[in-house]
Amino acid sequence: MRKLLNSELKRIDVAVFQKTQKTPIIVVLDHVRSLHNVGSIFRTADAFLIQEMLLVGISATPPNKEIDKTALGATQSVAWQFFEQDVDAIQYLRNNGYTIVLIEQMDAAIPLDQFQHNPEQKLAVVFGHEVKGVSGNWLQAADAAIEIPMLGTKHSFNVAVSAGMVLWELGKKYLP
Repeated sequence: MRKLLNSELKRIDVAVFQKTQKTPIIVVLDHVRSLHNVGSIFRTADAFLIQEMLLVGISATPPNKEIDKTALGATQSVAWQFFEQDVDAIQYLRNNGYTIVLIEQMDAAIPLDQFQHNPEQKLAVVFGHEVKGVSGNWLQAADAAIEIPMLGTKHSFNVAVSAGMVLWELGKKYLP
């Protein structure tokens, strides 16, 4: 066994990425305050060919050197939009036929490994503020909620870690 060289990984470049059919998932960052978390989620979105990212409220936007530290160029490949108000982002998603799924600890939340969706269904997956979680208007707009089961003493995962787990689990349906 040997470690592969970058040249052996056969990764696509940004131009090919932009022309490639995307996974019909939009990632929404609702007031995610950490620039490093935003950058990390951009990088994860690139890895799973995510359709688009919506940055809402206080979520930082590219170009930003602190985002770039963890995004490693993914802000150039992943499409994104900024919405100052969550109601405008919600309207955008509704107008484009997206089902809104919160990643949040709620009484009706479905464990991540049990969440079922049709791969033809366009999903908007909403990740909230690192301490406060998803904000009010999203709670009313949600079609469903997913919870990542926790076994230890902590109440939640880091938002970027959560995005990796959720996008991997949801994205498996779209793998070749």
